Amino acid sequence: MLQQEYPADRLEVIIASDGSKDDTAGRARAIGAAQVRVVEFPLHRGKSAVLDEVIPTARGDVVVLADARQRFSPGALRALAERFADPEVGAVSGELVLERGPGGSEVAQGVDAYWRYEKFIRRNESLIDSTVGATGAIYAVRRVLFRMIPADIILDDVLVPMIIVRQGYRVLFEPRALAYDQITPSARAEFRRKVRTLAGNFQLLRRAHWLWNPRTNRLWLQLISHKLCRLLCPWFMVAAFFSNLLLIGQPAYRVLFILQLVFYAAALCGALLRNSPRRNRLVTLPYAFCLLNLAAV
Repeated sequence: MLQQEYPADRLEVIIASDGSKDDTAGRARAIGAAQVRVVEFPLHRGKSAVLDEVIPTARGDVVVLADARQRFSPGALRALAERFADPEVGAVSGELVLERGPGGSEVAQGVDAYWRYEKFIRRNESLIDSTVGATGAIYAVRRVLFRMIPADIILDDVLVPMIIVRQGYRVLFEPRALAYDQITPSARAEFRRKVRTLAGNFQLLRRAHWLWNPRTNRLWLQLISHKLCRLLCPWFMVAAFFSNLLLIGQPAYRVLFILQLVFYAAALCGALLRNSPRRNRLVTLPYAFCLLNLAAV
């Protein structure tokens, strides 16, 4: 952060240690930079609880939220800040770039394809009005628009931007503001990550009813399309398979059923070959698609 292409006298770096046991706070204090402020919490309570306590104490008008692991491109902060020149903008999401680690993951190609599609959606949502949610690793908000969120909320990067939208502001996607991370090292790790994300969507479905009401959320249709339909996708797949089976007597549906069988056979091959060095995207993409949808069940 201290190497960002941003005026040092206008930069405050707050490092919040959420009950960490690896001397994060001590190492941060050892940096000795005037812009760095360390806030240490003795107990681990989660990111949302920390945001509730730390954001109101920030001195800047714009607060950039980040996770501990990812690194930013040199011009990321400037790119985010420039979008706030528009008074109608209340939050700006950066772009997460996923890099493959040594050896790669057995679902790396599928995850990469999924994430490129996700960014395509966010970019176009931003052109119409606002993107539904932000990238948790890199997003910025106007401090005065931040509202306290429940401490146990999993997806702060969805709820915080949507609360800002509710106040009448826009949430934009800024592709020049880059954060870099590595693709999860294994299918099991990616599956666990996806389960947590989808659990966060279910949590919002239960807890934030106003999100799903067109009278209280102008982005309700985008939210249903972007978030809710994703939760229903595995059930749509099951329905498509068995309804197709019932119609197999008709030539056109017989062809469609064969195509479905080929797709699931490719996914099975991808699962069987997941540890092979000779993985092919023709089987890894169907495997990753099925695996990520299984996480929603």
